[in-house]
Amino acid sequence: MLEISDLSGGYGAVEVLRGVTLTARGGEVTCVMGRNGAGKTTMLRAIMGQVRASAGTIRLKGTELQSLPAHEVPRHGIGYVPQGRRLFSDLTVAENITIGLMTRNHGAATRDKVLDLFPRLRERLDQRAGTLSGGEQQMLAIARALCLEPAVLLLDEPTEGLQPSMIAAIRDTVMLLKTTGVATILVEQRVDAVLSMADQVAFLQNGILAETCAAAALTPASPQFQTYVGV
Repeated sequence: MLEISDLSGGYGAVEVLRGVTLTARGGEVTCVMGRNGAGKTTMLRAIMGQVRASAGTIRLKGTELQSLPAHEVPRHGIGYVPQGRRLFSDLTVAENITIGLMTRNHGAATRDKVLDLFPRLRERLDQRAGTLSGGEQQMLAIARALCLEPAVLLLDEPTEGLQPSMIAAIRDTVMLLKTTGVATILVEQRVDAVLSMADQVAFLQNGILAETCAAAALTPASPQFQTYVGV
């Protein structure tokens, strides 16, 4: 379980997050929504230590993470798929996966388990990552993060720009991860995708967690989507 308590932080003198408190439980998907500039990506980067917290705590199974250097955070079991994927485009699919395995010293058994989730990647192990389709690159980015065997997976708009079949494949993967006990925090703007995956939806507004709702209590017509997302 990842617990964020009274988290504030930002970039230099600019404070983006203001007292955010959020809990992501194992086996659940927490979707974070909000307009551009609301602080969604900043929150994920703060969890990963890429944005330093000015106040508050981030705890994973009781261990405080907010003061750790960024390279130490993944070793505690947090996988991160940033917006834009950030693959090593000149390396092969296999080499990108190997880099993911190195983070927590996992080996062939983890590699095979991850590739079983993405059989298309198994067929393209020798292909350079930069030559994959957009959907395949997103699969590879998620696969690399899963090589950590994470307790928590952070996904920043993973369905952006993808065709429906790839969106469905990513949704199926997220739902499968729920059954393994992974806590997923998903930044997403598409209401249909959110409602098909989420257990809870957290709405950020101007860096403040304005409202958290059980996904089962929401419909596409719920006023929260108009109020906080503008759709």
